[in-house]
Amino acid sequence: MPKLPQITIYTDGSCEPNPGPGGWAALLLSGTSEKILTGSEAHTTNNRMELTAAIQALNSLKQTSKIGFYTDSEYLRRGINEWLPNWRERNWRRKGGKLANVDLWKALDKAIQTHKITWHWVRGHAGNQGNQRVDRLARQAMKTRL
Repeated sequence: MPKLPQITIYTDGSCEPNPGPGGWAALLLSGTSEKILTGSEAHTTNNRMELTAAIQALNSLKQTSKIGFYTDSEYLRRGINEWLPNWRERNWRRKGGKLANVDLWKALDKAIQTHKITWHWVRGHAGNQGNQRVDRLARQAMKTRL
């Protein structure tokens, strides 16, 4: 079996006010190379921007990879690690009914299938350089919609 490329991904989403104009950013690192992805929406939520950043980052990869994925979003972290298997089993519904952002959760579920991902939660605004960088990039992207 060929060795998988190793990628480090940092993502962040921003929205002010929430809901309102939003931006997202992803930083992909592999060896000495890096790729930056950003985008924005005129009317969205912070959670949608967090999910969009993750989807865009994973979908930008050309081949199956081994990924260290870093996020400061509890929503993304808990969704992936705790809630996603149950949502799949319940046909994309929560115990209490409708699942918010189901379109993005389905897209993320599809995007993760071909990769070996280790998910890492980092505290936002706590000195992690990759996290701080994507935070700045997401805020800059958001400002294009103000």
